[in-house]
Amino acid sequence: MIVSHLKPPYYAVVFTTLLAEDLTDYQKTAERMEMLAEQQEGYLGIESARNELGITISYWKDLEAITKWKNNIEHTEARNRGRKQWYQQYQLRICKVEREYGFVRE
Repeated sequence: MIVSHLKPPYYAVVFTTLLAEDLTDYQKTAERMEMLAEQQEGYLGIESARNELGITISYWKDLEAITKWKNNIEHTEARNRGRKQWYQQYQLRICKVEREYGFVRE
């Protein structure tokens, strides 16, 4: 689903991944991280897609909210496991969204 209720300015965290071979508990942990992120102050939404390349974009009110999410202990544990087990490569980008527009077919 495309997140369409946001009002700029806000921040987008773009997490791009290539998976490794051992994906034990990966899906379960990803679902838990999404549920946990939704509970964080300043969280605005998430979009995700995966083929060979995975892209997850989470939206946040401000940089403080992103930092608090980064420092969440359960998120830190999942991030460490990702480096050791689930990801062959990843890149994280933090962007300030100043303008947006969209289209919805009725």
